[in-house]
Amino acid sequence: MQAEIGLAVPPGAGGAIRILGVNEAGQESGNPLVVQGRSIPWLQDSIAEHVWGGKWPVAYRDVVVLDDQNRRLAVFNLTTHDLGEPANYAYLRDLLRAAASCGSASISQPAGSAPPRR
Repeated sequence: MQAEIGLAVPPGAGGAIRILGVNEAGQESGNPLVVQGRSIPWLQDSIAEHVWGGKWPVAYRDVVVLDDQNRRLAVFNLTTHDLGEPANYAYLRDLLRAAASCGSASISQPAGSAPPRR
């Protein structure tokens, strides 16, 4: 998806879209397995930073969409909305494109309104 949406956002249309993962503090033992064979940047939360449950309260497998100031714009859960379903994949792709186009403004729901239900 990173390559696909990177090609779709024209220069000057907003910020770059960067996808990365953040692992919950205390779950470090799984990091080698998570990054094996993948190229997505992977960050490890710490008790001191407390991003996972504090600054960006998230649930397991949440995609948190941020603006160009790292403020939360939207959340999309991959357990609830499996990306193997084409409608869910398209919704998340369009949500990321909308966020890139708006900078620090609020985003409106992409075409299709709410995330599809399974």
